[in-house]
Amino acid sequence: MEDIKHIILEIRAGTGGDEAALFAADLESMYQKYAEDKELKFVKLDSSANSLGGYKSFSARISGEGAYKDFQHESGVHRVQRIPATEKSGRVHTSTASVAILPEVEPEEIEINQSDLEISFFRSSGPGGQNVNKVETAVRILHKPTGLVVSSQAGRAQHANRETALSMLRAKLYEAKREQEVGSVSELRREQIGSAERAEKIRTYNIPQDRITDHRIGKKWGNATKILEGDFGKIVKGFQKAEKGKK
Repeated sequence: MEDIKHIILEIRAGTGGDEAALFAADLESMYQKYAEDKELKFVKLDSSANSLGGYKSFSARISGEGAYKDFQHESGVHRVQRIPATEKSGRVHTSTASVAILPEVEPEEIEINQSDLEISFFRSSGPGGQNVNKVETAVRILHKPTGLVVSSQAGRAQHANRETALSMLRAKLYEAKREQEVGSVSELRREQIGSAERAEKIRTYNIPQDRITDHRIGKKWGNATKILEGDFGKIVKGFQKAEKGKK
């Protein structure tokens, strides 16, 4: 699947309240800056923000050569240990955010019955959730057989957002189809992004110790803040080296 050039990125805040939402925004910024440096197209599809500028949830489409290859190892629960901006006593908090990477698929690969869909429209929102458009161009789709919900407010036209939301839905259904042996879609999602509990982690960002540790390959990197600011290529190269070592 390394030749896939279009992927859906999903980030959701987990344990930790506002700090988890701020961490989710940090992950989004890291991925976006890396994508731009690699000349990959990064298009925001939908988000739910809090009043501090963090993300309760965020989704984007990343397109270009090597998109899936570079981001395929990001699915799972990410954990950050740091002193939150909202912490007055200087204590280190542990928060989490979950990431999912979903390859986009062609419409003919996944057949969706229109009768299975519940489609609603709403006004697109800006930071903090305030409505920024007077016209209901944003689209939310419920897939009734699975309970999956997708939404898009990236485009200015209702039709474009509907097509984007359908593409997101196909990506999720495709993953479910590939992993039918794990059971229901809810189990699949739990398998891929975990429940966002602190214990279910793939990577820890320890800011006081300026260290990032990936628990799957046992690799550690310094300059944690710099990596979160966009120097994500170090982690990509770490996985590439680990994969070569397995061969």
